[in-house]
Amino acid sequence: MLTKSSTELVRQRNSVLVLSVLRRHGALAHTEIADSTGLSSATISAITADLERAQIIEKSEQQAASGRGRPRVLLRQRRDCGYLIVVIISSDAVQYSLVDYAGKLIDRFSEERSHDPSGATRFVQAVRAGLSRILDRSRITQEKVLLISISSKGLVNSTEPVLVWSPIFGSEQIDFESALRPEWQAKVILDNETLLVAAALGAREEIVKGADFRSLAALSLGHSVGLGIVRRGGQTQEISAPNFGHMLHMAGGGLCRCGTRGCIEAYAGFYAILRSAFEVPLDTIPAKFVPVAELDKIAAKARQGHRIPAFAFRQAGLALGNGLSRMLSLTERMPIAITGPGTRYYDLLRQGIEEGLGQSHIVRMEGMPEIRVVADEQILVFEGHLNRALSVIDQDIVVSGGQGAE
Repeated sequence: MLTKSSTELVRQRNSVLVLSVLRRHGALAHTEIADSTGLSSATISAITADLERAQIIEKSEQQAASGRGRPRVLLRQRRDCGYLIVVIISSDAVQYSLVDYAGKLIDRFSEERSHDPSGATRFVQAVRAGLSRILDRSRITQEKVLLISISSKGLVNSTEPVLVWSPIFGSEQIDFESALRPEWQAKVILDNETLLVAAALGAREEIVKGADFRSLAALSLGHSVGLGIVRRGGQTQEISAPNFGHMLHMAGGGLCRCGTRGCIEAYAGFYAILRSAFEVPLDTIPAKFVPVAELDKIAAKARQGHRIPAFAFRQAGLALGNGLSRMLSLTERMPIAITGPGTRYYDLLRQGIEEGLGQSHIVRMEGMPEIRVVADEQILVFEGHLNRALSVIDQDIVVSGGQGAE
């Protein structure tokens, strides 16, 4: 019995490995799959035959460039094997994307997020309507949707798709799986948005650096402040999203949206910069949403040399730098990628960030870490969704279907 179970696990692992290689590299020939996976030709033949028979992958032919000789037979995922819906929740909108099993975007739309005081109940109703709408537009049935992947800023349950705390709903929790049952039978997963950004950046780094990649931090700046950390652990990556924005920056300091005082976000979030620039008392209840246009006006004055707006951005940078210095002291010196709508103000934040980082022992000993600005965060969020969700679908398909070969 033990031998049979172990053999089945090997079969499943090898099948998932083949699917992940096809997802990473696109259509490949039999020998290319064997080279990329390290599996024997016989094993590849057995796995691909099973996957093709189950209509998970399909064959296509590619004519030689010279136009002579036999065409190459390539293997790839079947696009209609199943579908994924990606739901990205931001401060002012919710974006819905429909993706096929090969990772191709089929349809996408965004809806403004209501700031209705009825809160989570009304929001869940809107999400259910949005999910139905994206299927209706493409005429795809619910049964073909294998997974719904949702992301938000805030704290998420590590094992269940439950939003524990968020800048939008505060401590009003949302259990997305319960909210979508029984209408939806697809698997539901939920991730912190900045964790997905870090995952996407880590995947990009690994493509470039291979085994030389060690670690990277992604700092997201905007209405809220998030941090994702990706580190290599053997053959895999370990990804985490510590509650960075709500780490203590100054005891008894400014009031944060989380209800406590002195958080990093209470000095570096958009609402904090607005509060500081207008010299509003630090115990003023934070605005839930600040239009970027308002921050642009403050930034324009700072760049023109106005002292108070410039001070507001410098203080924000200092809070971020101090927080990053603590993070590096607890982990290791690593590159830092700054993402999010706040990157448009990096020129105003930079001095404070570097000053805050320079106060840590590790930076004084080893030098300033590499800091890069990555402007289009939404692309990274979507990449992170695809990387995570499609790998989950691959695993579920293989396990439920018993696919693979030794």
